Amino acid sequence: MTRAHELEKARLLRQAESLIEEMLDWQEATDRPNLTQIEDKILELRQRFGQELAREVIEAQEKKQPVPGPKCRQCGQEMSYKGQKEVTPQTWLDKVRFERGYYYCKRCKAGFFPPR
Repeated sequence: MTRAHELEKARLLRQAESLIEEMLDWQEATDRPNLTQIEDKILELRQRFGQELAREVIEAQEKKQPVPGPKCRQCGQEMSYKGQKEVTPQTWLDKVRFERGYYYCKRCKAGFFPPR
């Protein structure tokens, strides 16, 4: 297992532990919750953890598959790297915010966040 893998795993385990603590605190603080309240809380925590897992996997992909000097889809000119930019796409897990490398074509004024 690589050092990056170990760090990623440790961070996700801390996140999971934090959500479990939040659920247990809610359970102690909520007097006689009904089934709907319990399901709502569990679904909220599951959604947040799912977003965190998705963010982690998406960010890891850029590290594995950097895109050096991609060509513009419109004109074919090499695009310029403009650094890391925040992006918040809508996924099946809700919106997931993370940073990606951003590329820009001066000629077409078009940009994208790889991988496509």
